[in-house]
Amino acid sequence: MIRSDSQTTRAEAARIISNGGLIAFRTDTFYGLGADPLNPAAVEKIRELKGREDDKPILLLISDMDQLDRFVGEKSGIFGLIAIGHWPAPLTLIGPARAELPVELTAGTNTIGVRLPNDENVRALVRACGGALTATSANVSGKAPARTAQEVEDYFPAGIDLIIDGGEVRATEPSTVLDLSGSKPRLVREGAIPRAALADLLK
Repeated sequence: MIRSDSQTTRAEAARIISNGGLIAFRTDTFYGLGADPLNPAAVEKIRELKGREDDKPILLLISDMDQLDRFVGEKSGIFGLIAIGHWPAPLTLIGPARAELPVELTAGTNTIGVRLPNDENVRALVRACGGALTATSANVSGKAPARTAQEVEDYFPAGIDLIIDGGEVRATEPSTVLDLSGSKPRLVREGAIPRAALADLLK
């Protein structure tokens, strides 16, 4: 079911998420699959839908900075500095996961990747759905990320309760992923934010 983004659609999305269902929506990069990150059964549905490997954690989008403490445990000083200095942005930061997070989310890594998206419409949707959503790319594992709502439906003709049409994505790269869970920052994936822009952090 594809519906245009609207207040009514967001309310429907919130109901689906609270009931353990799945949505697909345009993020600040590509289309993503959204579920309640604290609902293990809902997160497992995403893994089954994508055919995703069990050893890969699933990243999250948060609506506001104050949601961060729900998911990231003992943050290093640099985590806070980078978050405050660079968010909102297509920059996923990995930190120590809170102990109570489902293993379906962290894949047993004891870390969690979180992003505050640089798109007010996306943040508003996430806020309506409780302040945080999973946002792994809406594609079968190994395929290209979906760039439109129709591409999402083509990948997944069944299994998603609601596909929110937020228009065709403008992004050409996924989010950049920076691991801040260890003693030194580590670039996991160069994406929308180039390595050069983070050069000082990576020294």
